[in-house]
Amino acid sequence: MDLKGQTAIVTGGSRGIGLAIAEALLAEGAKVAICARSKESVAAALDTLSPRGEVIGRVCDVGRYEELEAFFAHVDEKFGDVAALVNNAGVGVFAPVDQLSLEDWRSVIDTNLSGPFYCTRLAIPRMRNRGGGFILNIGSLAGKNPFASASAYNASKFGLNGFSEATMMDLRHDNIRVSQIMPGSVQTEFSSTMEGADWKLEPAEIAATAVHLIKMPDRNLASRVEMRPSRPPRPAK
Repeated sequence: MDLKGQTAIVTGGSRGIGLAIAEALLAEGAKVAICARSKESVAAALDTLSPRGEVIGRVCDVGRYEELEAFFAHVDEKFGDVAALVNNAGVGVFAPVDQLSLEDWRSVIDTNLSGPFYCTRLAIPRMRNRGGGFILNIGSLAGKNPFASASAYNASKFGLNGFSEATMMDLRHDNIRVSQIMPGSVQTEFSSTMEGADWKLEPAEIAATAVHLIKMPDRNLASRVEMRPSRPPRPAK
């Protein structure tokens, strides 16, 4: 897909991986719409992004369908039909399952799994209207590698794997391609900063892969890309 002049939505686009993807899409000439839950973070991101191209932002919780409806309508008004959707917004609450509150569980599942479903549901008619599009889900290697104190997070990312692959099959004949990137450790605010953590992936590296996937010829689809640091710390002996 040639991104120049095309409309792209990036959820959770105010920081970390989402902000890096928004920057990379603007560099390709796309018109970018971002959303995040904090008014302050949206404003800060727009200050960073606005000098780089056409960008709009709106406060929106992807776990609330009515807020997403308003966000997509705003994008329609400002930019037109959506060509690319990046489902990036995510949260993590980590605790043993018996210590995980109902609110924590709902927050993780609503954001990490229901959010991509809601956005995809809203994007499909817009993409069909323009003759096709690209949906990219930002998953995690936690979607195939469970670990302790991550029952909600693992469940959301395992679910996102199945959602991505089933959606890919549903939409392939509409010229809508669906893919996902599954990163390992990334140096963002999401993962606590630790001394000597320069071995982690950088958000810009995820963003470069995202743009590469979207720009691939329409005949091709890399339906899943796993990314991990090439030289993590050696296990303690």
